[in-house]
Amino acid sequence: MDLAYIPSPSQDTWYLFDLIPLRGYAFSIIAGIVVACWITEARLRRRGAPAGTVIDLAVWAVPFGILGGRIYHLITSPERYFGEGGEPIRALYIWEGGLGIPGAVALGGLGVWIACRKSPVSFAMVAGAIAPALPVAQAIGRLGNWFNQELYGLPTNLPWGVEIDWAHQEGIIPPEYYGAAAYHPTFLYEMVWNLGIALVVWQLDRYFRFGRGRAFAVYVLLYGVGRFWIEGLRIDPANAFMGFRVNEWMALAMVVAAVIYLLRVSGSQEVLVPDGDGGLRQVAWDSDAAQRAEELEDDDTDEKSEATESTAEDSKASGAAADRDGEPDAK
Repeated sequence: MDLAYIPSPSQDTWYLFDLIPLRGYAFSIIAGIVVACWITEARLRRRGAPAGTVIDLAVWAVPFGILGGRIYHLITSPERYFGEGGEPIRALYIWEGGLGIPGAVALGGLGVWIACRKSPVSFAMVAGAIAPALPVAQAIGRLGNWFNQELYGLPTNLPWGVEIDWAHQEGIIPPEYYGAAAYHPTFLYEMVWNLGIALVVWQLDRYFRFGRGRAFAVYVLLYGVGRFWIEGLRIDPANAFMGFRVNEWMALAMVVAAVIYLLRVSGSQEVLVPDGDGGLRQVAWDSDAAQRAEELEDDDTDEKSEATESTAEDSKASGAAADRDGEPDAK
């Protein structure tokens, strides 16, 4: 092992009691989902959504997203499963890797839309709230590619090149690239790029107060740009058309669609406020209704704080009185 390069994990699976497999890929995906839910819940709560809203959304979004990611992978890279010598049953082995981001986002979005039909939170509000959370989830999920030693790029002598075991080279990449000391860690590039997207989207959304899903469009735009140049470094088999891999064409389509959306759609951020009948309604963040709701919330917070302080003082006074009652009379 050359210490100048990033080593790959010696194994991607551990067994609990020699029976239950604990897979690095699965843990990475799950960790990404948990973090994305936490970020999205916090952002929705700041916009007036009820506590636990993200759980109601995730029940639909997560399974739909996993299914969509797998379907996209099977459509764009079918040979391994349905080509000559392929094993169709392995199409079900999602722990081996193979979840396409475009498919996961598209079908996961469908799941969110279904959930929003029974929620006071609109689809556009969820899209804005989840915009910086998704790239964070993707960044964490890319660690799974490191565990699986997959989705790497051309050979390189750069110090951050990743070492790949022979078992993950032979029959997977073109023979002319066999045996290199290290390869471009394209999964790491995408991980860093996605974290940068999250930071940019978060800051832009704070400044511009994007509405109508425009923050999500910024995420799609930046992801498409990054995915295009990173995809060009990869050497794993993939279908191509007119000199570009299918995923590169998809990245370009994402960029174009996001630009068109940002140019054609406008609107400010919205928040949820009480509607007077026990429900919630959406209003512009800078509307009078939003300001009144914020003032009422501040008043409630102050009252609760004062009540807490009063209770604490009463408790101290009661304790002091009890101590005096328990003291012997002075002689």
